Amino acid sequence: MTNSKINMLVIDDDDINIFIIKKVIEKTGYEVDMISKSNGQLAVDYLSSITHNVDIFPHVILVDINMPVLNGWEFLEAYEKLNVLKPDIYLYMLSSSVYEYDIEKAKTFKSVNGFISKPLTIERLKELLQLVTP
Repeated sequence: MTNSKINMLVIDDDDINIFIIKKVIEKTGYEVDMISKSNGQLAVDYLSSITHNVDIFPHVILVDINMPVLNGWEFLEAYEKLNVLKPDIYLYMLSSSVYEYDIEKAKTFKSVNGFISKPLTIERLKELLQLVTP
């Protein structure tokens, strides 16, 4: 493991899921600085405010689908309009949805790297974090 810290943004309105993700991160052995936002609008505002700060811009973004204010799909539309020019961002939909439609819809967004079904496992998170580390 490299000494560099991995920045992660989790966009989810479920406090229990946020707690679980924090616990999973602890068990990976990776040094991860996790920020969470409870809806897509708060996440867009946050990302807009740090666009030019590469030291804290997320390497990994996990987005839930069903949230108030701006849901996951609306977040993705707004995110893609931000024109973030950082190719090393790994964005995944993280949802409890079992609908094939949602999995297929996620594939239509150029910024989405994949779809992960909740709950996030230690093994799956390790796979994601390995993508980020040199």
